[in-house]
Amino acid sequence: MSDVISNRVELLFLYDVKDINPNGDPLDENKPRIDEETMENIVSDVRLKRTIRDYLHDFKGQEIFIRGTRDDKGNLKDKEDRMKDLKITNADELLKSCIDIRLFGATTAIKGKTITMTGPVQFRIGRSFHRVKMAFMKGTTVMPADKTSKQGTFTEQYVLPYSLIGFYGIINENAAKTTTLTIDDVNSLLDGLWNGTKNLISRSKVGQMPRLLINVTYKEKNYHIGDLDALIKKGKTEVSDEEIRDITQIPLDISALIDAFVANAVKIDHIEYCIDPHLRLTFGEKAVTLEDALKSVKCPSKQINF
Repeated sequence: MSDVISNRVELLFLYDVKDINPNGDPLDENKPRIDEETMENIVSDVRLKRTIRDYLHDFKGQEIFIRGTRDDKGNLKDKEDRMKDLKITNADELLKSCIDIRLFGATTAIKGKTITMTGPVQFRIGRSFHRVKMAFMKGTTVMPADKTSKQGTFTEQYVLPYSLIGFYGIINENAAKTTTLTIDDVNSLLDGLWNGTKNLISRSKVGQMPRLLINVTYKEKNYHIGDLDALIKKGKTEVSDEEIRDITQIPLDISALIDAFVANAVKIDHIEYCIDPHLRLTFGEKAVTLEDALKSVKCPSKQINF
């Protein structure tokens, strides 16, 4: 087990989707969530955390507390049942057993006492970098709904032809002391962001691709730049926002982001990043690679590979 983290970390994560529903609203026919004022696509932080949890459990074999499990009768188990399944009797055992509690915290009852643990890892709601337009698709299946039917059932779904989504997050080193979040846990989180998104292969999510992940570790206590996602802007495109269908059609201007890193370089310990080669970046109107752009920041930076 590695040491509990002692430095604040900021996270910036971008991924895109094609012809799928990245996060349906159950109160609105499960349509993709859209800000009606800006027409930007919205994805909840809960959806992103679910992606990370499922990846760490299904692909990495790590124990996850918040996940859907059922009893012999097919009923979903509650938190009390999960505690019994895991043979957990106190908060320390819960933290030791379940990485998602160390990452995201939880509120649960142990021996009749409610315990709230604030998670050190928090994400803001994700937003697309451009306007989107929803598409409604109908289809049929070859299998009938019941034996009396003579034809397959009709299907319908709402999808987004394309959306490039950005998430902003913070890892709070103070809360990390309470949940004993370690450096290894943070590395698992980054793996879950990148590969969890890529391996979320279901009918409604297949085709999600991670495009950019940046994590900034600070050496100054209780400090971070803030709003890193707002420092990236959509560059000039040859088509309208609603006509974008591929990552190569939407360059991103990172000049404000790099300027912020330069201005805060003395407070930054190091910067790590992972980037998809198809992502187009500019500094103003000039094409640039992230590696070259980060050279102007007087602090260590390196590319990480998953």
